[in-house]
Amino acid sequence: MGRPTGFLEFERKDKSAEAPLDRIRHFKEFYHPLSQEDQRIQASRCMACGVPFCQAGVMMEGMASGCPLRNLVPEMNDLIDMGQWEAAWRRLEKTNCFPEFTSRVCPALCEAACTCGVHNGPVATKSNEYAVTEKAFQEGWVRPTPPKNRTGKTVAIVGSGPAALAAAKLLNQRGHQVTVFERHDRAGGLLRYGIPNMKLEKEVIDRRIRMMEEEGVTFAVNADVGREIPADKLKKEYDRVLLACGASNPRDIKVPGREAKGIYFAVDFLSAVTKSLLDSELRDQAFPPVKGKRVLVIGGGDTGNDCVGTSIRLGCRSVTQLEMMPKPSKERDLSNPWPEWPRVLKTDYGQEEAIAVFGKDPRVYQTTVKEFIPGKKGEVSKAVLQSLRAEKDPKTGRITMVPIEGSEKTVDVDLVLIAAGFLGSESYVADAFGVKLNGRGNTAFRDGSYETNVPGVFTAGDMRRGQSLVVWAIREGREAARAIDESLMGYTNL
Repeated sequence: MGRPTGFLEFERKDKSAEAPLDRIRHFKEFYHPLSQEDQRIQASRCMACGVPFCQAGVMMEGMASGCPLRNLVPEMNDLIDMGQWEAAWRRLEKTNCFPEFTSRVCPALCEAACTCGVHNGPVATKSNEYAVTEKAFQEGWVRPTPPKNRTGKTVAIVGSGPAALAAAKLLNQRGHQVTVFERHDRAGGLLRYGIPNMKLEKEVIDRRIRMMEEEGVTFAVNADVGREIPADKLKKEYDRVLLACGASNPRDIKVPGREAKGIYFAVDFLSAVTKSLLDSELRDQAFPPVKGKRVLVIGGGDTGNDCVGTSIRLGCRSVTQLEMMPKPSKERDLSNPWPEWPRVLKTDYGQEEAIAVFGKDPRVYQTTVKEFIPGKKGEVSKAVLQSLRAEKDPKTGRITMVPIEGSEKTVDVDLVLIAAGFLGSESYVADAFGVKLNGRGNTAFRDGSYETNVPGVFTAGDMRRGQSLVVWAIREGREAARAIDESLMGYTNL
């Protein structure tokens, strides 16, 4: 521990963001990293706890506490403080295949569980991870490392999101020949088309894909397994198959008027905007028109927030975001103690931008849509909103949201984006392989393992555990790689 009193000497300081009214003019990342010296000072605030909850990665009350990848956070911070940046990178890459992704899009579970954050600001570990990773790329510490020997074994991976990429990297590193099949025109899955450019610029993905190709991983795009490519072909030509297709089956809302034009799933909207951005810098306008529209976003999570930020950048007239649940408190409740994930009010980048542009928070809590009213041409023109109240089931203790009769209110809308979560994976891939799904629409697996009911066919990521975080997907991919390697070789050293 290089500076034992750092947490007493220095206040938390994090990377700064470009002003909302400036950053809405573009789709680029908008955070400005700290200087190298400031980053060292922030790393010195790490207390090197005897029990570092930041790297625990355990579940508490249904939520993760600490990093699911179990990054060696105190060691990395200490090495940064001592100026040993390459050693810090080596520590980080031991547990995290892709810190260039997590340091941009992870909600920083490590910081939520930081001991220093109990009475003061937590250590800026996410920024430290970003600084170490980008320095590693700049200095050439990250470079292609093809395996010296090949095992002669082959693995097909269906999907190219974070779980798929993590598994591909490790299995290739082990010496197996890996082919990644992606149904879209570019690899990356959720990272590519599910996360907007301002949170993760796509060159960051391309940089990693190029490196993996140099290491020997083969990427096949526009390859829709289960439709255009028969599942039997993969099972015949490859020794093992990994299904990592994500949880891409969006949850719909069934209300009168749902068939009106101008109502889209958020994932389809965000994907179309990103593809247009990559294909033509938005010149082809190959996405639902937003300029001048009154946008209604249904869903209060990350995807809903991304829809708010994207709509503002595309020139919407107004934006409203509906949240079914009550507004969280600003401070932790006694029933939500550290180191649990804090259930407190957070204002994300899209909401900050809406406040700056329209003068108010776009979120409306305890509200849902009761009906859509189409116009003369069948396009959505109004939405009937209804307030909800929270009721606690006396037997189970669960909170349910119940409509309040007589609370209906009609508002004008031109574009509706449904960001109500996902109902598991699209079933056609699993059906093609004969893989069973569980009651939640996720792939079933054997006794906590990563193998499905079909011998030789494995599963990982959101397709296995349901909609979750990128950091969890990477962990799933790493663990699935171990399981596949062991099934192929009789043991694993991954």
